[in-house]
Amino acid sequence: MDPAIFKAYDIRGIYPDQIDETGAWKIGYAAARFLRSLLSGYEKGQANYQSICVGRDMRTHSKILVKALIDGMNASGANVIDIGMIDTPQIYFAINHLGTCGGVQVTASHNPAKYNGFKISGLQAKPVGADTGLKDIEHIAMALLHTKGISNGAVEKYELAGEYKEHVLKFLDPRVKPLKVAVDASNGMAGKVLPLIFDDAPVEIVKLNFEHTGKFKHEPNPLVEANLAELKRTVKKEKCHFGVCFDGDADRLMMVDEKGKTIGCDLMTALMAGYFLRQNPKSTIVYDLRSSWVVSEEILENGGTPRRERVGHAFMKKALRDSHAVFGGELSGHFYYRDNFWADSGMITMVHMLNIVSQAGIPVSELIKPLRRYHASGEINFEVADKQAKMNELAKRHKDAQIDNLDGVTIMYKDWWFNCRPSNTEPLLRLNVEAKTKESLDEKLKEIEEIIGKRVDH
Repeated sequence: MDPAIFKAYDIRGIYPDQIDETGAWKIGYAAARFLRSLLSGYEKGQANYQSICVGRDMRTHSKILVKALIDGMNASGANVIDIGMIDTPQIYFAINHLGTCGGVQVTASHNPAKYNGFKISGLQAKPVGADTGLKDIEHIAMALLHTKGISNGAVEKYELAGEYKEHVLKFLDPRVKPLKVAVDASNGMAGKVLPLIFDDAPVEIVKLNFEHTGKFKHEPNPLVEANLAELKRTVKKEKCHFGVCFDGDADRLMMVDEKGKTIGCDLMTALMAGYFLRQNPKSTIVYDLRSSWVVSEEILENGGTPRRERVGHAFMKKALRDSHAVFGGELSGHFYYRDNFWADSGMITMVHMLNIVSQAGIPVSELIKPLRRYHASGEINFEVADKQAKMNELAKRHKDAQIDNLDGVTIMYKDWWFNCRPSNTEPLLRLNVEAKTKESLDEKLKEIEEIIGKRVDH
């Protein structure tokens, strides 16, 4: 088992070169040991408090990895509730709905088909990352010399589709008007889950790439603009109200308007801020620090409290819980909800967008137009050997600015700002720049590139 598969937020690698059945068994054993070690007295009121939920995505090797994972969990003495082929947000629902001590989803999210991996969650679906237990799991798994053991745990198969559908649709406004929406499932889990949830909802779905063939027509990453091309064409051709593209495990999405124009996820956060604050006055809303100025402005304008947070679902979820925030949005397409156990959900995001568009009664492009008041670069990658030294240089060159180090370095001026943060796993710096004018954006981006170096296509 390659130790490089243990990332900051999950476990991920190429099958079978980096992740295989032996590795899955060891990870199952280690994850079960860790998750059950967190149990304390107050959980014992739950019938399934010692059990672990397990789900998988549609990848061709997910089924065999699940079996090995469960065998490892059983060998550690843990009981397993196998909830089958699901979208990742359903594992968060299952943990809370069934009252288990945690859960594992077998998925490689937006990675190409040759990848697979494991997303691990603890009690109440709190994320298990490098700083919250994943290093402990890695230590246990890497120390195992064999995959032998007496199976002391039981396995129960459980179909959650009905309860999950009810949970998602409780957020749908009963007054929602019929809408036509193009959906690109990216040959991922949205292809199975979305029809189950929306089959009798007042929405006409124009389906793209709903099939599970073991291959992806395009990379299941909606953040890459090229992957939205088919969706954009379809929205315009079919005269849809808007379009949505999900990633592989359907926990993230991107949206395009009725003209086929991409809507940045920070603009979606800004739009949803007003919607949630009208329902929950004076609430806190969390957003990641790469987001446009427009997000904090919309939160304040609607009487809410903005909370700026570092990038990553572990940090976002903790911030939401700590501040009792009603909603949170991340530039990556993750959207988080207090009433969804402070977890992210692509399906619930789609429900809320149906509500918003229905209530507005105007085209989505007009709804978003007032929010397009700044000019942003989008995230740009630079290959840098000494990342910290380069960030120190950026801070020194802009010492007259307001500077913070919440995540990388953020340089804030009156008319423009940028954030430069390091990749957790690669020799890359990731840059986001925003300015009040296009001319200023181009000028500042050129200046920063002269300091950092040549951008890379990544």
